[in-house]
Amino acid sequence: MKKVTRLSLLSTTILLAACNLAPKYEQPQSPVGDMYKHIAPVGETAADLGWQTFFVDPRLKALIEVGLKNNRDLIIATKNVEAARAQYSIARSNLFPTIGLSGSQTAQELPADMNVSGTREISRSYRAGVGITSYELDFFGRIRNQKEAALETYFATEQAQRAAHINLVANIAEAYFTLRASEEMEQLMLSTVDAYEKTYALTNARFKAGTASLLDAQQARATADSVKASLADTQRSKQQAVNALVLLLGQELPADLPAAMPFGRDVIVNNIPVGLPSDLLTRRPDIMQAEHNLKAANANIGAARAAFFPSISLTGLLGVASLDLDNLFKSGRDMWSFTPSVSMPIFTAGSLKGSLDVAKIQKDIQIATYEKAIQTAFYEVDNALIGVQTYQQQLNALRSQTESADRALKLATLRYTSGIDSFLQVQSAQVTLLTAKQSFLTAGLASLQNKVTLYKALGGGWYATDMVKK
Repeated sequence: MKKVTRLSLLSTTILLAACNLAPKYEQPQSPVGDMYKHIAPVGETAADLGWQTFFVDPRLKALIEVGLKNNRDLIIATKNVEAARAQYSIARSNLFPTIGLSGSQTAQELPADMNVSGTREISRSYRAGVGITSYELDFFGRIRNQKEAALETYFATEQAQRAAHINLVANIAEAYFTLRASEEMEQLMLSTVDAYEKTYALTNARFKAGTASLLDAQQARATADSVKASLADTQRSKQQAVNALVLLLGQELPADLPAAMPFGRDVIVNNIPVGLPSDLLTRRPDIMQAEHNLKAANANIGAARAAFFPSISLTGLLGVASLDLDNLFKSGRDMWSFTPSVSMPIFTAGSLKGSLDVAKIQKDIQIATYEKAIQTAFYEVDNALIGVQTYQQQLNALRSQTESADRALKLATLRYTSGIDSFLQVQSAQVTLLTAKQSFLTAGLASLQNKVTLYKALGGGWYATDMVKK
């Protein structure tokens, strides 16, 4: 009978220890469709294409390496991961008893009329041993759910660090391309200023010779001055692009950078593997971060529910005791103490219910956050895919426009010098050609940045990097 009772108690203890009051986690349904709108999915994914492969320009690669070592935002994100890991270790340690050495002395002085001997004297006792301090038996899963929440928070922080890594790589690339485009624009403006100054000198000489009007000379001067103003604006933008790049790198531009490739579409991989739409759920760090936060909120509900039930704690000491310090560690002085305690909430003025309500609301918030992360991901990918389809068409049209505008300027100049047309035709052709060249550079920059955005939106740039480091 006693054996049956012991087995029954043991079974009950095991069942209680296995009790978990957290809701069963179920991944929310995706709030978007399972197809991209503007491209047929393929099996490969950009997430497996490391940035060392995606970016071809050796100077850009060197700059990204510098940024990954020195960028302060990435350093903060990395330290947040370390802090979350330490916090998880703290939560996990609560599952185990705290064992330590302890020693104590008790001294007591009693008056003569309270002492058996009838004299006033001081009594002392000494204890030393190994003890367990306040070990809670996690019957209802409160500590386990707190540990699970801390673990999921740690995982979420890891994903946030990965997102910061990917964003930094993309931001450095975009800043670098902006700087290169500004340099190209500056060269265009410098060559245009030189050409317009020569045109003004020619027109002014024709005016002095009586073969051109003062209006023609003033129009040529105004056109040259207009381009000089644009040159100053371009040089300002170039210096600001340098400053933006320096901020991302976390230091000044290194002096020993490798030579840059000619600025154009070949500085990155042109064919970006889009992958399947479902890949976003497992490859985009921000989506995985949102899901880990949701799992943490789910575990917090279990911890809040467990707070309604009794808390059982154990305190014990195994050691030696003596009235005399000299005899403390001699044989026969063994002692032990065992102090179980139970606390049961009866009246908490609604605080426990409020904590549970907060935990449930936080889970609802995390569900909405997770769904929003998925919606944002599909929005970014679809927008970038639209860009991939249309930027090349735009660049082809602008290239054709530039060639036509160049021929028109040559014809207008020939007709002017032949006395057929006024200088106004030359001026109009000059403006058209310059505008076409500027538009081509601007669209080329936007096209490159759109591809970087698509690469980032697909979760590219982390996993292959991970494997390279290993």
